[in-house]
Amino acid sequence: MDAKHLGKTSALPASPEEAELDYVPNPRPGELYLVRFAAPEFTTLCPVTGQPDFAHLVIDYAPGETIVESKSLKLFLGSFRNQPGFHEGCTVGIGRRLTEEMQPQWLRIGGYWYPRGGIPIDVFWQSGTPPEGLWLPDQGVPSYRGRG
Repeated sequence: MDAKHLGKTSALPASPEEAELDYVPNPRPGELYLVRFAAPEFTTLCPVTGQPDFAHLVIDYAPGETIVESKSLKLFLGSFRNQPGFHEGCTVGIGRRLTEEMQPQWLRIGGYWYPRGGIPIDVFWQSGTPPEGLWLPDQGVPSYRGRG
């Protein structure tokens, strides 16, 4: 295991491209199970106005040979804070990067974005068909309802 962040002081990366994700061996190789990360305070910048955009991200995956180390994931997600990006680009980009680097059996991400211009945007992506027998709980984030 060559973790760059675990047990060490780590600064927030300046950008998602500079962020290094750590992967460690799956402690239950050969078993089909689901891992969930929820990031209810994800932040990035609108690429047009420069104003902050906020989302509740839910990442579910069935590990392959490795799992993502949570501190490195937290730093990666935090690196979006001062970067411009459309909701679709951020959500799908996070899912693709994790899938390409970690190579899980399956991964999905739900990006539940708070309203911009009065319209909430939800973005969903998955790496393919979930493995048969994988328990897929609801992501638990209700559709935006405003005050009503």
